[in-house]
Amino acid sequence: MLLLTGCGTPLPTAQPDPVPAVAPPALSVAQAQRVLGAVSEVVAAGDAGNDPAGLAARLEGPALAIRTAEYVRNTANGGTKPPTALPFDEQALVVSETDTWPRTQLVVTEQPDDLQAPRVLVLRQASPRDQYKLWGWAKLMPSAQTPATAAPEEGSPTLAPDAEGLVLTPLDAVAQYTDVLANGDASPHAGAFAPDAFRSAIEAERAQVVSQLADAATLTQTYTPAAEPVVTVGTVDGGAIVVSEIATTSTVTLAAPGGTITVEPFYSALAGGATTAGSSLTRTFTGVVVMYVPPAGSDAQVQVLAGEQSVTAATAQ
Repeated sequence: MLLLTGCGTPLPTAQPDPVPAVAPPALSVAQAQRVLGAVSEVVAAGDAGNDPAGLAARLEGPALAIRTAEYVRNTANGGTKPPTALPFDEQALVVSETDTWPRTQLVVTEQPDDLQAPRVLVLRQASPRDQYKLWGWAKLMPSAQTPATAAPEEGSPTLAPDAEGLVLTPLDAVAQYTDVLANGDASPHAGAFAPDAFRSAIEAERAQVVSQLADAATLTQTYTPAAEPVVTVGTVDGGAIVVSEIATTSTVTLAAPGGTITVEPFYSALAGGATTAGSSLTRTFTGVVVMYVPPAGSDAQVQVLAGEQSVTAATAQ
């Protein structure tokens, strides 16, 4: 028996799987498409009944706040103001390369049926046991030059909010752009950002309100970025796509006591039914911005690729 034991073939030992040099993509293309299908079903069901009750199963963050407010707007206007048309057929996917959570993917959609610009959808999975949810969406700018990213089968690297190697850290890029929205060309950071339609629309709406108010009331607006971007994804050229939430508070205040502000039906519904305001009306906008930050050493400006905001709250005093 000793002889047999000595001549026997050694038993095979288990070998651990090789550790990949980089993290795998968070989702396969097929999985990403199934997520889009599941989210679209929940949105379609909510839209059909103008009812937000089931939205939380697949929406969160700005997407949930905006869609819920859109239903309020539609009801307040007798069904004549339907919610934003959101297509869920993708023309491009940006899948993050990670083995941790939260996980985020970006989807550039096909053009909606109403011929508006395509949307950038932001989908997020908070933990391994959570489903992917639609975190937000933003309208693709007509002149945006979307930078190249890794194929979704490979995955794109996820960068930290304070990542260096860019002309601005993701945190600084969002903070400085917020200052540009507030102060326009007077902002010390205005030169770092290319002109974009999102900023132009905000400035045009602000100028229109000021013109309408004349001397009867004043307009005050503040812009507040989220504590940090929801995701920053590296691009092929060493730059990054940064996605963040920006909140806008817009307050109209009467210049003299004794007057009233007529509150339109949508804002009235958000404000608990108030039809007039004796001193001021405040609207809160929830916005999503998607920007490209070039790599360090580049002469290029930061470019806003997509942006969109909508009123989600109102108060009358």
